Amino acid sequence: MTQVVEAPGGRTLSVETHGAPEGQPVFLLHGTPGSRHGPNPRGIVLYRLGIRLICYDRPGYPGSSRFRARRVSDAVVDVEAIANHFGIDRFSVVGRSGGAPHALACAALLKDRVICAAALGSLAPYKAEGLDWRAGMAKSNVEAYEYAAEDLSALEATLGERAVHVRGDSESLLKELWPELVGHDKNVIGDIGLRRIIAKTHAEALRESAHGWIDDVIALSRPWGFKLSDITAPVKLWHGSDDVFSPKDHTYWLAKRIPTADPDVETGVAHFGAVENLPRILTWVVKQVNNEPRAERSAAGGGTGTRPLSLAGAGPGPVSAEVGVAR
Repeated sequence: MTQVVEAPGGRTLSVETHGAPEGQPVFLLHGTPGSRHGPNPRGIVLYRLGIRLICYDRPGYPGSSRFRARRVSDAVVDVEAIANHFGIDRFSVVGRSGGAPHALACAALLKDRVICAAALGSLAPYKAEGLDWRAGMAKSNVEAYEYAAEDLSALEATLGERAVHVRGDSESLLKELWPELVGHDKNVIGDIGLRRIIAKTHAEALRESAHGWIDDVIALSRPWGFKLSDITAPVKLWHGSDDVFSPKDHTYWLAKRIPTADPDVETGVAHFGAVENLPRILTWVVKQVNNEPRAERSAAGGGTGTRPLSLAGAGPGPVSAEVGVAR
């Protein structure tokens, strides 16, 4: 069930929860473009893990009010508003692709409320010092971020046109990206069921406008608004070695600057591998929760706070038809 949550400034956010209603709360921040509908593991996986998964549309995507000139750090006020709405004190945060830097923002700025964070296929800050930011990156992404930094009208026109195409043909964005995809990503997109899920996610994200997509790209090409060195909670940095949308060197750069980082670069996997690995990342989250002192775990919200969460049936397993994908 979709719920509408009030955010600062009179804005509203569309939110959905999945899995165990009284489970350990975990925010899942979607990719770019994306929505609250994906990617989500099957409900049975979440129940076995004892996780209550919370997903919301970032501002500008259908169902959530646009927040012009938002920064990556502005995700913090929205996550906090949602947590307060549900009466949740402490929680974990997982972000994939465009959602990954937003998850890191929560870890840096919400501190005592965040048990742990995971960033899957994350970018580093635009033009990060000591990093060749564009090296190994697909032309379409390089172009979009350069437009965001230098020519906003071109960015709006380009992404707006792509959004129109997606509304006419939900698979149009995947068709456009196909020449840039590498082996593992082509295998994922080559699966008919997964391709339909990905296309449906794109169609949902862009059914009204390209505003959320545009604002994500702008936010990611500006200073993020927080210091990575301020993160004190455990952080898992997962990346596919063959990723061409956010190359693996971005995660290596982040790992050197996040004191609590645990980098995991998987060989032979590309950008969409984050979807297949999400259950394994959630298993890591469960371990971090169970490692907390009992008193702190009790304050985390959800009915499972005083007992260990289950790891049964939580292995990576196959990607099912109930798992969504959004780049």
